[in-house]
Amino acid sequence: MIAALEAARAGLFRREHWMPNIIAGVIVGVVALPLAMAFAIASGVKPEQGLYTAIIAGIAVSLFGGSRIQIAGPTGAFIVILAGVVAQFGVSGLLLATLMAGVMLVVMGLARLGAVIRFIPDPVIVGFTAGIAVIIWVGQWQYFFGLPAPGEGPFYLKTWHLLQSFGQLHPATSLLALGSLALAVLGPRIPGLSRVPGPLLAMVVATAVVTVFKLPGVATIESTFGEIPRALPTLQMPDMTFDRILLLLPSAFTIAMLGAIESLLSAVVADGMAGTRHDSNQELVGQGVANILSPLFGGIAATGAIARTATNIRNGGTMPLAGIVHALTLLLILLILAPYAGKVPLCALAAILFVVAWNMSEARRFLRLVRKAPRADVVILLITFALTILTDLVVAVNIGVILAMFQFMRRMSASVEVVEHGQASLRQELAEAGLDALPRDVVVYAIEGPFFFGSVDSLERALSWTREPPKHVVLRLEHVPFMDATGLKRLESTIGNLRTRGIEVLPTGANMRVLRKLARAEIVRREEPGSYFKDLSSALQYVESARGNTGNVAAA
Repeated sequence: MIAALEAARAGLFRREHWMPNIIAGVIVGVVALPLAMAFAIASGVKPEQGLYTAIIAGIAVSLFGGSRIQIAGPTGAFIVILAGVVAQFGVSGLLLATLMAGVMLVVMGLARLGAVIRFIPDPVIVGFTAGIAVIIWVGQWQYFFGLPAPGEGPFYLKTWHLLQSFGQLHPATSLLALGSLALAVLGPRIPGLSRVPGPLLAMVVATAVVTVFKLPGVATIESTFGEIPRALPTLQMPDMTFDRILLLLPSAFTIAMLGAIESLLSAVVADGMAGTRHDSNQELVGQGVANILSPLFGGIAATGAIARTATNIRNGGTMPLAGIVHALTLLLILLILAPYAGKVPLCALAAILFVVAWNMSEARRFLRLVRKAPRADVVILLITFALTILTDLVVAVNIGVILAMFQFMRRMSASVEVVEHGQASLRQELAEAGLDALPRDVVVYAIEGPFFFGSVDSLERALSWTREPPKHVVLRLEHVPFMDATGLKRLESTIGNLRTRGIEVLPTGANMRVLRKLARAEIVRREEPGSYFKDLSSALQYVESARGNTGNVAAA
């Protein structure tokens, strides 16, 4: 209820705010109608299941999510995953996988992992969303052109079969689909229709044409899937066994991860448009609740829908009331207009999904990254895109993230330097130590950057002297924000190796976080003089003091 409480604190529950949110909710509900049915059909389930999802998830996310303006429901990003689960495990398997994903999302939110999800690199996100867009686009050729089903098999094989069957396209279906596509894209530019959403206009006009002219051979929702029932389904638990849960675990995890990414991206976009601030952890909890409830009533996976959320904001939505009204609008349409929804031609829904795929691909952003991003990021983008199309989303995202991590570590290790400080740069420290010059048998090095497993070699390279080795090495740690276990181990071994050669190492200036780790690893010992110094001047004074004591002992 965080979103509702935030809206209350902002004074949005005053009566003057009700009507704008009710109007926005109705508009979003009308926009969501064709999208919900189209996404459900493309996912391999019945069109009414998309409506059930939008209704239940829309209410759940509005009540329990972390954004007061987020609109949730089925989205295009899920199509590829859900269709694959349905093909392999059936609709019952999809419902169980969705419920499991909902539980995972709730756990992720309670574990406060909302911020971590946002660290997935941009090239990976753009790559897999563009790949999904291509799969959606090609997957709708069958309905758009009235082609025979391509059969089972990998994406490239289905594409080849569809290309070979273009000689069998259905003329009436293709013409109606092209007209629907034109209305979906250009409809709002027609004078007097600027307020009518393009997808709704395309669906209504195409349905009217089929109803009036009774076009033979044009597939509709009713002719393909049967009548849409004018009621919500009853509560029903999916078939749940331990073996089935284990089998569906990878699919559930993929649904949960994609749902988390998509919902948080949508929330970030909404914040930018409306000047709000969402709670990412609560948003994950809200999405989890939605995905637990949705399959219990026959719905599929849901997440934050960027296009519908943007429509909500543009039409005056400022609080969860708009999301609830959007769901209630769909419920009324389902109960009253279900028989008419069955007349919607599938080619019109395919045209709508063409538009969704284009918007989802972010083609301009994709091409801009290819042209202007660093070469390594471009490689990650293209590999993720290709793997999404040629294998599956799980493989693509995993490999994309792993490559991005390797690239990040490479960049981090390259940014870490071990720099030798000469006398010219140490005038102030020398003066504080009471010295005119840096002693000849002392060298000063500074580690600049995080000292972790990817950067430890830089220290050993710096300490590989080609000249006569010094007697004292001062190691400045002021610019080391953190050290990991590998860095500590390598530092310990380096200090040990130098000491066996008669070279004393004097660490200085570590921050408290690093100093605690040095002490825990027993590299620094409080009871051992000379094992650590708070700054460079203290280390130099220690060296001079030790030299003086040595000289006195020799004279005696």
